[in-house]
Amino acid sequence: MGKRDILGPTTVERLSETDLVVTRVFAAPVERLFDAWTRPEIFTLWWAPQSMGVPILDCRMDVRPGGRYSVTFGHNPTEAMTFFGDYVDVVPNARLSWTNDESGETTLTTVTFQPDPAGTRLVLHEAYPSKEALDTAYIGMDSTMPEQFLQLDTLLARMAEAG
Repeated sequence: MGKRDILGPTTVERLSETDLVVTRVFAAPVERLFDAWTRPEIFTLWWAPQSMGVPILDCRMDVRPGGRYSVTFGHNPTEAMTFFGDYVDVVPNARLSWTNDESGETTLTTVTFQPDPAGTRLVLHEAYPSKEALDTAYIGMDSTMPEQFLQLDTLLARMAEAG
């Protein structure tokens, strides 16, 4: 059921009818990777897949249990789409969990950051409320998630070079 992408070492796998797991090892320390997921000024540089051509217009993150986030995509505010939810669990440099509430059906995303001899092993797990919700979300995800993670990997390498 899993699929290894052709862009790099990102694996996108459906574990069940409602569970999706994406993994990748990044050549960066856990702290730098955690910052890329929790600091809006870094997150906006890699999250939107470049192939989609839709920029992030606004990103707000109150990264603490009970804090909210919102990420707005679009070419202008009148045709924008916003993703939003609440942070459920925040363990610095170890784990982030948040809800995705924009569809009316809540999906729970958990990202773990594990030290690895090559840097950091990141595991993103999404638990969808139904098979249909995952089916809809999965369309194109086997190419967009690897693209996003490749963008993140490239950004982290540039950050390491800059010191």
